[in-house]
Amino acid sequence: MDKLKKIAVINDLSGSSRCSLTVAMPIIAAKGLQCCVMPTAILSNHTGYKHYFFDDYTDKMAYFTDTWQKQKLSFDGIYTGFLGSEHQIEVVTDFIKKFTSADTKLIVDPVMGDDGKIYTTYTHSMCVAMKKIAAHADVVTPNITEGSVLADVPYTSEFISQDAAVDICIKIHALGAKNVVLTGVKDKDIISNYVYDGKITKKYSCPLMPTYFSGTGDVFSSIIASDITNGKSVFESVEFATDYIHKVTQYSQNAGLTWEDGICIERFIKDLI
Repeated sequence: MDKLKKIAVINDLSGSSRCSLTVAMPIIAAKGLQCCVMPTAILSNHTGYKHYFFDDYTDKMAYFTDTWQKQKLSFDGIYTGFLGSEHQIEVVTDFIKKFTSADTKLIVDPVMGDDGKIYTTYTHSMCVAMKKIAAHADVVTPNITEGSVLADVPYTSEFISQDAAVDICIKIHALGAKNVVLTGVKDKDIISNYVYDGKITKKYSCPLMPTYFSGTGDVFSSIIASDITNGKSVFESVEFATDYIHKVTQYSQNAGLTWEDGICIERFIKDLI
């Protein structure tokens, strides 16, 4: 039998929301990987709702690192998501150093902002620290806001030219990331994801849907993290993920889900296997 691969996923857990660990776990399992989670925070639901419970897990994260080291765990992949403080970034940086081997794939979703705005929890020093993590990534998956920060270019809009998108990819690759996936590039009624591996750039597009759903980026990055850990090419993975997101988003919109609900991956888990 093939070795059962493990991927460590470092992100928050939002109980009733389709985002972060709540979508990462079923997607990674469907892709045939064991999902080992290190929660950065525990929430009743994501913070887009009027009411939510939040419990910061920063002080407990290092215990995961220490305990997993004592158990001599090893990981075929490490996948990082939202990190809420400088200390969390320090803990994750230490985790990556201790658990990365020559064969470990590092997938970084640099969740720092959206629509041209950096999250209020993010400081300049946190953005600098995120650059250092991204520099070691096998794949980094920024949106345009995050890509602009990592590439040190001004944010203009979600509607940017192909030349501008490629320029962002090249500059992030120059930091050290092996593959860059720039997500959510809009052009009229089309939305595209650009992939750059240091040699060639490919663009994968689908129709731009009128509705935005929370957690879509987490679904996308979870698919990429699973596929890369399983040995697939980033180009093949992004092509599949782009089509999958469009299909599930279209279904979710027709089903009357709100943006807070997230996309209904439950009806399409079998398509991931």
